[in-house]
Amino acid sequence: MQIKYTKSFLSKLEDVFAESDYVLRYEKGNFKSGYCVLKDQRIVIINKFFDTEGKINCLVDILKNIELDSKTLSDKNKNFYLELQQTELAL
Repeated sequence: MQIKYTKSFLSKLEDVFAESDYVLRYEKGNFKSGYCVLKDQRIVIINKFFDTEGKINCLVDILKNIELDSKTLSDKNKNFYLELQQTELAL
């Protein structure tokens, strides 16, 4: 899958988080990697000052590093999530 740096692609990533157990929030902060994952509370915080490309890169990186229960995802989002798991992120 090729990652597209568009608002619609960002919306698809946000939809995956919306259907998962994790809460996605955009807030200001000086995170070393641009994001913070509170695994015990299942909260993902992204730097709100990032541009679309930065937000997408962070969300894809997070989705590759956390385990989501694919049973809670719709078929469309489950397929999207599985494709993302196989995608290499070119930084």
